[in-house]
Amino acid sequence: MAATAENLIDTPPGTPAPATPSFFQTTMGKRVAVGGGVALILALMIAVWMWSQAPEYRVLFANYSDRDGGAITASLDQMGVQYKFSEGGNAILVPAEHIHDLRLKLAAQGLPKGGNVGFELMENQKLGVSQFLEQVNYQRSLEGELARSIQSLGSVAAARVHLALPKPSVFVRDQQKPTASVLLNLQPGRALDPGQVSAIVHLVASSVPELTTGNVTVVDQNGALLSDTSNKGAGGKSLDPTQLKYVDQVQQNIIKQVESIIKPLVGEGNVRAEATAEVDFAQVDTAAEMYKPNSPPEPQAIRSTQSSEVVGAGGAASGVPGALSNQPPGVNTAPIQGAPPAEAAAPSAPTSKNSTTNYEVDKTIRYEQRPMGGIKRLTVGVVVNHRRIVDPATGKVTVRPLAAAEVAQINELVKQAMGYNQARGDTLNVTNAPFDGVDKPAEAVVEPTWWSDPANFPLFKDLARYAFVAAVIAFLYFRFLRPLLRPAIKKFDEATAVPEEPKEEEKDEDAEEEVADTPAEEAIKEEEKMRQDMGYRANLKMAQELASKDPRIVANVIKGWLGSNE
Repeated sequence: MAATAENLIDTPPGTPAPATPSFFQTTMGKRVAVGGGVALILALMIAVWMWSQAPEYRVLFANYSDRDGGAITASLDQMGVQYKFSEGGNAILVPAEHIHDLRLKLAAQGLPKGGNVGFELMENQKLGVSQFLEQVNYQRSLEGELARSIQSLGSVAAARVHLALPKPSVFVRDQQKPTASVLLNLQPGRALDPGQVSAIVHLVASSVPELTTGNVTVVDQNGALLSDTSNKGAGGKSLDPTQLKYVDQVQQNIIKQVESIIKPLVGEGNVRAEATAEVDFAQVDTAAEMYKPNSPPEPQAIRSTQSSEVVGAGGAASGVPGALSNQPPGVNTAPIQGAPPAEAAAPSAPTSKNSTTNYEVDKTIRYEQRPMGGIKRLTVGVVVNHRRIVDPATGKVTVRPLAAAEVAQINELVKQAMGYNQARGDTLNVTNAPFDGVDKPAEAVVEPTWWSDPANFPLFKDLARYAFVAAVIAFLYFRFLRPLLRPAIKKFDEATAVPEEPKEEEKDEDAEEEVADTPAEEAIKEEEKMRQDMGYRANLKMAQELASKDPRIVANVIKGWLGSNE
């Protein structure tokens, strides 16, 4: 302050007055600037820390209807859970640590309903509802339950089911079969394979009485027909996806069996096998009735026997026809001994006998039913690598082909493993040939390190976030906050520091120095003090003259003094 006054006093008349200092150049302004900077740095550090502690939000539900969205947000408000919407409002986000608990609680409340009304519609039936309205509500409930079941599939985002249920009729000719249509809205980038489409068709057909799979139509959101029923009218001549899957499964099982039995002989990676199976999917029912003549040595079975015998009359007919000739014979009398013999009786008529025997015919009736899926023919090809021999001295690898006996042994083992049947027409080919790159050493399996394990990625993410927050806070403190607080800390330390009392030795030395001053030195000090007084008086006189000549300069000087004292 004194230096500034002296400079202004020494300024010759006529020089322009210095500019008024700004607010931030004053002591109060500097203090305000330092305080604002400290507050700003602290605010940034607190914001970074709060950002690091902010919860991570994840999707609770997505692609919901407006009605379900309103019910879900109302329930979250009642539970006091913070939530927010994703861009576009297609998903509700909640803190990750509460997502599973919230899903269970909302599921207990029946949310989300998916926009489909299920059998809960039947719970609020009013008294006096007509039969037609009851039937409509039942159909809506059934359609909603089917849509919910279909939406549980991972590839299906939304589904709608339309049922056409005809009225029952007592006349057979007027009866109609129900039909169903299913509209699927698939997830982005997802598609249904024929097996999944068939599963949806059977699911709908099994849920509606008298509904057949041929009367179920499945369409996706692009209008593509997924349930193609064109081959059903021709008796299903084309192969079903399950049949193709069965053929592939049979071939893979044969390959696995062949390779598993050859690997112990030639080593891992030295055998390759492929199989082709011809499967008969025809279902054949055969009924045969065969006849053949009986052979003489075989016992003959008698089916039936018929015999007849005809005996002739006792004599020629005699007498007069009528009642008198039809009298019974007389009483027989015993012959009298000694009496003359009677005349000989006339000879009797001849007797005929007929006999007929029927034997069973040799007949064979056979009913044969062959199930579908039988193997008609197998074709298997096996390639075996050459034998590798490692020289223990040099470590060099040499390759030599297998012996004929070894190839024959492998051939027999493959036949046993594949179930070779020559009568069926099976073929097998075993080839011994070197594989490409056989001299190259086997590559070691490198296990993933802990930093490349995907399971540790969430941990790395949290560590990186905390490290970033620590680095930002440290940078703000050491670069900005500490330099701003350093003057205040220094003044605080100086204000709170207790002055140390000088030691006795230092007091004695000071006293000795004071005593040691000579009269000449005291004269010099007095002369310097007089010069300072004379300079002060001269400056004061100059200031008085300047004030009398140009008071405006003096006023500016006083204003500067007052501004610097604020």
